[in-house]
Amino acid sequence: MTTTLITGANKGLGFETARRLIDLGHTVYLGARDAEKGAAAAKSLGARFVQIDVTDDASVQAAAASILQEAGQLDVLVNNAGIAGSLAGPEDVTADVVRDVYDVNVFGVVRVTHAMLPLLKKSDSPVVVNVSSGLGSFGRTTDPAHLESSIAAIGYGSSKAAVSAITLQYSKALPGIRFNAADPGYTATDLNGNSGTQSVTEGTDAIVQLATIGSDGPTGTFVERAGAMPW
Repeated sequence: MTTTLITGANKGLGFETARRLIDLGHTVYLGARDAEKGAAAAKSLGARFVQIDVTDDASVQAAAASILQEAGQLDVLVNNAGIAGSLAGPEDVTADVVRDVYDVNVFGVVRVTHAMLPLLKKSDSPVVVNVSSGLGSFGRTTDPAHLESSIAAIGYGSSKAAVSAITLQYSKALPGIRFNAADPGYTATDLNGNSGTQSVTEGTDAIVQLATIGSDGPTGTFVERAGAMPW
């Protein structure tokens, strides 16, 4: 049985990832900050709920302790929790605005990964999937042929570039665990006011692909549903 934790999973990409991985036989811990919404989402899918606020050390450590006690290990970690941050114009983007985004999108990934590493190391085939974005891809954001080049998202875009970089560094530092980054693409979720052109199922294709790679699967890669993404 594959035991999987997905953060930020009470809705959107996280919820759909949980649904699909449960269908594939995973025992999924659906992580959410809001206990009421998270428990309801988990119940609707047949997942196990674990309360986790990725910005809070005590909350993350408590979630790790709960999973360790119940499951004994963790096979797959999907760091999905993320926020878009303020929609303020560039003149109004302050350090505090960017810090709030980084606390969830970047430091949250490190905080959760750090807490879950002892559980992942108990697995025979541990996998970490970090949900990044094309808005964090230097290749995409500098190529006029792609939508990402037309969007300026100082906090969000730079935070996702950091997520991809962190993924690559972890993959080199911990070769026994496969670390990969996924770009969901422009998916209709609350994050973008449901303006995305893809369904949440399409948006989770790359995440599910990376969460289900075999023991000989890749590490240190960045992919979208159509294939490799430029860093």
